Amino acid sequence: MSIDFIFRLLGMTILTLAGTYLGIDFAEIYGGGSFYAIIFAATGALIGLILTPYVTTRPMKTLRSLLGRISAETLFAALIGLVSGLIISALLAFPLSMLPGIFGDVIPFLGVLLFGYLGVSVFIMRQADIMGMLTAIRGGDVPEGAGGGSNWSKMNRTILLDTSVIIDGRIADIASTGFLPGTLLIPRFVLNELQYVADSPDGLRRQRGRRGMEVLSTLQKDPNVMVRISDIDVDGIREVDSKLVVLGRQLKCPVLTNDYNLNKVAELQGVTVLNINELANAVKSVVLPGELLRINVIQEGKERDQGVGYMEDGTMVVVENGREVIGEYTDVSVTKVLQTAAGRMIFARIGEGYHNDD
Repeated sequence: MSIDFIFRLLGMTILTLAGTYLGIDFAEIYGGGSFYAIIFAATGALIGLILTPYVTTRPMKTLRSLLGRISAETLFAALIGLVSGLIISALLAFPLSMLPGIFGDVIPFLGVLLFGYLGVSVFIMRQADIMGMLTAIRGGDVPEGAGGGSNWSKMNRTILLDTSVIIDGRIADIASTGFLPGTLLIPRFVLNELQYVADSPDGLRRQRGRRGMEVLSTLQKDPNVMVRISDIDVDGIREVDSKLVVLGRQLKCPVLTNDYNLNKVAELQGVTVLNINELANAVKSVVLPGELLRINVIQEGKERDQGVGYMEDGTMVVVENGREVIGEYTDVSVTKVLQTAAGRMIFARIGEGYHNDD
């Protein structure tokens, strides 16, 4: 039984009783016996059944959804600003109430509205400086330049995590190195999708989902990584990727993913994307044609006489005439570097008089 239905029943009951009493009073004045009581009761029941959610549960859901899109730092700054504004208006209320005539009655109330609004606005605009000051007071490390607010905002930004990047597993190592300053925000719908994958009847998907659960547990246990699981949601949208894009736009925060399609959709809608695959490609070793590499050729290539090996960072090296040295460490000369959507691929050739470890 939904909460809307419960409130509909309560509203129908209350307005039915109110309509009955109103109908009885109306009948005593104008006559008509119980006819008016029945009409008013039926009208009250209908109004209560239809309109009760629109004045009870629906506004609360809207308010909850609105508050869920606001970061904790913003809410905290708004609360401090509201209290400060109310204190100032209270201090000014007595002298303002001494004004003659209607001014003494109206201006104190206007002062409450004005200073409350100014307090909330000013403190929200300077929330980065406020958080930096509070951290300095409690002895935390504030980054250099935090007084301006920009560095502090970067250190305390929120980063939305996609399901794919949790399952991938590399996020735990990247976060532990400190290259992701800020709070890693995992919406509840992402966690539900991860649990759905972990409960999949397909063995491979189930294994991937359970690895994602283990990665999430590792992130939560790391004292240097701030992880927050939130009930924040987007009404009217069912797809997880679409929800992440909308939340990224509303919260003005980046989305961390390795999903190519989500990456492109988010960029088209103006949402900042942090792609782990792009990061991995960016930190791979840079080689130029003509450089010498020492590669362990481990398998055959697709073409005739080709061998395939890998550098320490995982970059594939296709070696011409490398079939005859499979299983050996060989000095090769780079001939071409090819950048593809899947990553970087290096083509090399075994020169004359190559050296191996036999």
